[in-house]
Amino acid sequence: MGATTTVMAASPFPTVEKCSSNDRSGDTVVADLDGTLLCGASSFPYFAHMAFETGGVLRLLLLIALAPLAGLLYYLVSEPAGIQVLIFASMAGARVADIEAVARAVLPKFYCADLHPESWRVFSACGRRCVLTANPRIMVEAFLKEYIGTDIVVGTELVVWRGRATGMVRSPGVLVGEQKADALRRVFGDDAAPEVGLGDRKTDYPFMRLCKEGYVVPAAPKLRPVPREDLPKPVVFHDGRLVQKPSPALALLTVLWIPIGFLLACLRIAAGALLPMRVVYHAFRALGVRVIIKGNPPPPASRETGQTGVLFICSHRTLLDPIFLSTALGRPITAVTYSVSRLSEILSPIRTVRLTRDRAADAAMIRRLLTEGDLVICPEGTTCREPFLLRFSALFAELTDEIVPVAMENQMSMFHGTTARGWKGLDPFYFFMNPSPGYVVTFLNKLPAELTCSGGKSSHEVANYIQRLIASTLSYECTSFTRKDKYKALAGNDGTVVSKPNIDKNKAMGC
Repeated sequence: MGATTTVMAASPFPTVEKCSSNDRSGDTVVADLDGTLLCGASSFPYFAHMAFETGGVLRLLLLIALAPLAGLLYYLVSEPAGIQVLIFASMAGARVADIEAVARAVLPKFYCADLHPESWRVFSACGRRCVLTANPRIMVEAFLKEYIGTDIVVGTELVVWRGRATGMVRSPGVLVGEQKADALRRVFGDDAAPEVGLGDRKTDYPFMRLCKEGYVVPAAPKLRPVPREDLPKPVVFHDGRLVQKPSPALALLTVLWIPIGFLLACLRIAAGALLPMRVVYHAFRALGVRVIIKGNPPPPASRETGQTGVLFICSHRTLLDPIFLSTALGRPITAVTYSVSRLSEILSPIRTVRLTRDRAADAAMIRRLLTEGDLVICPEGTTCREPFLLRFSALFAELTDEIVPVAMENQMSMFHGTTARGWKGLDPFYFFMNPSPGYVVTFLNKLPAELTCSGGKSSHEVANYIQRLIASTLSYECTSFTRKDKYKALAGNDGTVVSKPNIDKNKAMGC
């Protein structure tokens, strides 16, 4: 659990600032996690994420209710007793597969945002890296190995029965104090002492004494974590519904807000679905939804003059992108989609058309839709929460020269409006459950003729140019990642959606 532990003046170890990181490539480092490799000494926020993602609001409420008991046991009885309560409250009865999925897809984002700069300086300089932690190994191993290059992870082991965690821990129990020292001996033996040991509290001293050099990490509440650009591996994809790292107070506030937020979300969705699009902007504003419009949107296509529709190419943040584009334009724009739930289609205030992933069929359908009016496409094929743009599919560039790039940004303070593992039908509700969600819609200039396929450019050149243009507008970074990369990282599959046999793939759906 670990609230901040003050380093005693009589500590037998120097502080980590005095540890040299030069010529350490041949050395082995052993470090604690909370309060040592991480700036924060409390593991409650990570257990809160685990509780909410594996068991929903009821499990999070249970964790909040037991948090005072965990704190009392931690400080007045023993560290292991307090941590055991957190493990039981957040994981008892949860499927091991779900725990592993949360550890892989949700927690690394928050761990990476809390990396201690001084500890990381020493840890990253050493050639062999080991972490000893009281946290369940299954909960931290994905982050430690995949994102910061840890070679050995030793943590508390869970008791599992029929594929589910019981909430109990295996012998020798929660890894604290002498248990960490014993674990270090089992890993390295009695004769091969690691060169560097890093810890932040007295219960870390036993394993630190077994190292040739020991350094204590002092508490520093205002310490700035390692900047995102200095991380060894950027977090491009992550899942989970909670935007922030919840303290006990914030977790309680979130639970209390959910019923209020759900009613507010229903009201906002009803306003968007039932009101004419020309007044939706004002309705959203009255209901606390901020829509900021930048640039000069083009006028609607005129069918009387034979003018084909404009193709809006948007960065993809949530499935609500086309709706907020329509809100900014004051008129409904047809959207082509790939993976949208039936509930989202029913609630959509604009016409949606499903792509089939058959290149020839999709091209013919898009050409037909452009003869009917304006159209919006998100060529990334899936959403990305972080400041990155995924690879743009180049098909759209072959179909028209009337292309207007649009940079989309969204703003959320409590819940994410996207998911890779959960039910996508709830995505709009979670977005609108935020107290004051926002969208920034930036219309860029229409693509010049010389930069289109008719001007001699290949479709891939056009797609890459628009990707770079939108990225520079948003101060994002371009990547070559695709939908398959995202779903492989977050859900363990390639993101393929099997078309239902009773759905006409060429049928336009909307309300």
